[in-house]
Amino acid sequence: MSLLEKLESEIVIGDGAMGTLLYSYGASSCFEELNLSQSEQIQNIHRAYMDAGAGVIQTNTYAANYLKLGRYGLEDSVKSINSAAVRHAKKAVQAHMQNQYQKQIYVLGTLGGNRGVKAGSIKMEEIKRSFREQLYCLLLEGVDGLLLETFWDLEELETVLTIARKETKLPIIAQVSHQEPGILQDRTPVNEAIRRLEGHGADVVGLNCRLGPHHMLTALEQIELPNHAYLSAYPNASLPAYTDGKFHYGGDTGYFGKAALEFRKQGVRLLGGCCGTTPEHIQAFATALNNCSPITEKTVKATPKQVIISNHSGIRDLPPLQEIVRERPSVIVELDPPRKLDTTKFFEGARALKNAGIDAVTLADNSLAQVRIANDSLGYLVKRDLGMRPLIHIACRDRNIIGLQSHLMGLHTLGLHDILVITGDPARVGDFPGASSVYDMASFELIQMVKGLNEGMSYSGKDLGSKTAFSIAGAFNPNVRSLENAVKRMEKKITCGANYFITQPVFSEEKLLEIYEHTKHIKAPIYIGLMPLLNHKNTEFLHNEVPGIKIADSIRDRMEFLKSDPVQSAQEGIDITKSLIDAALDLFNGIYLITPFLRYELTVELAQYARRRAREIRGDHYAKATN
Repeated sequence: MSLLEKLESEIVIGDGAMGTLLYSYGASSCFEELNLSQSEQIQNIHRAYMDAGAGVIQTNTYAANYLKLGRYGLEDSVKSINSAAVRHAKKAVQAHMQNQYQKQIYVLGTLGGNRGVKAGSIKMEEIKRSFREQLYCLLLEGVDGLLLETFWDLEELETVLTIARKETKLPIIAQVSHQEPGILQDRTPVNEAIRRLEGHGADVVGLNCRLGPHHMLTALEQIELPNHAYLSAYPNASLPAYTDGKFHYGGDTGYFGKAALEFRKQGVRLLGGCCGTTPEHIQAFATALNNCSPITEKTVKATPKQVIISNHSGIRDLPPLQEIVRERPSVIVELDPPRKLDTTKFFEGARALKNAGIDAVTLADNSLAQVRIANDSLGYLVKRDLGMRPLIHIACRDRNIIGLQSHLMGLHTLGLHDILVITGDPARVGDFPGASSVYDMASFELIQMVKGLNEGMSYSGKDLGSKTAFSIAGAFNPNVRSLENAVKRMEKKITCGANYFITQPVFSEEKLLEIYEHTKHIKAPIYIGLMPLLNHKNTEFLHNEVPGIKIADSIRDRMEFLKSDPVQSAQEGIDITKSLIDAALDLFNGIYLITPFLRYELTVELAQYARRRAREIRGDHYAKATN
């Protein structure tokens, strides 16, 4: 009897976690390599699950593909590792069957997903090549079916499922994993995902990993019985705990026995375990469902509709900067948060800039990886006490995905809606060179996260109950060897959700014209970054040591000529910037002034100059727009 024939009339019990047991035995590296070095241990685990009541076991090949084995230098061992895994599973089945004649055991070749939360981290062509290699190894060893498990990215699962379906008529089980009950990380409802997988030819469709029985059952309540396929579920034992440097799971086996009856009510016909589950959990499933027949009808719980709640924190007091800069020339100024706790000079500068009539004060996020007062705290005070618009920089460097979303939700709650998304300088260049640079996300992905929040959805696909109102600025560095490539990055950021752009500082009129020619097809507004030079030493430091900044040789020569006269050097820096403001306003509406070392008197003078020149260039139109 084939597995599908058995599922037609029975609930079949699958096995539990392989990695959990290997980890508990002391394994800490590549679990799949143990197919070669610890064959007896692998077979013993298979036998333990069959003794517990499993009628389906899976090969120890979850991460036995080229991409994942490459992390351990084992990329050339794909065939030997997968072949050994199937042989161990079959040998364990044969040993078990000698004592259990009445029960047939099926061996599934397991293939795991590669993409995690960051969906685009691996190109699909690489995934296809790696998948095909592992697939052929498993099929050549004669497995009874395939288990595609722990796929966070639906596109990846649909792609490899299509490949597998073309290559074999064996039963294929396709299982997705989800961050939040009932919805995938790309916001696809699980019921829709299950239908799509069935449409691609999966014989069994279902869920595994990430969630324990409670939340997995919540998701299953929203899933209809497939038309032709069967449902599966492989829940985790619980959420993992971390004690004394090791992960461990709870999950009372009695609780699993009760949950088994609920899984049956939701139409599950193949029930196993994922992370944290042991033979005891599987035995609880098998005992609870002994002699239970599968259901053929169920009532699906309606998916709750998203309710958008309007509140004050979601209402903008001013039009977004991208709208302002489209309408008229706009000046914004960066004023770095202090590195010490005294904020007197910072707020003096902010007040002076407000009086100069700027549209926003921008606050960097520990620029150059140097520790400063948190920009969200100062931004809130700037808005509350001075009535100014703060523009908060958010770097990918310091926070993981959890921290980034939490930070954004906090900004929304504080009514701080203008943000600039940047990658952030690596930690090794700053105050703490031994600190970790997180970079859980690239700037593209962080922009996508913010766009999702503006649609009322978390990055994991969860309904937030309300929409944020962020105006998203993207960084644009024109001081690169290939401006064409920089513009392509800009276009990609627009696709991800960026509304406008702020450039790194520019120090020549030739560069301004070059930027204009390369970006004139871009509809998103651009703020041109300009920073007054202080002296020759400051000029050389910026040019030679600060990433993303290049200064024209002619300007460096001028500053060098005046290096013995600090007053004239500073004035020359101001004059250079004023000439760049003139040139920039002929081509762009946005001016972004960067204040060096809290020398706000320089940017106040330049902001006043920029506003005056804008009135002269634009005439009455500018005056009306600013009133």
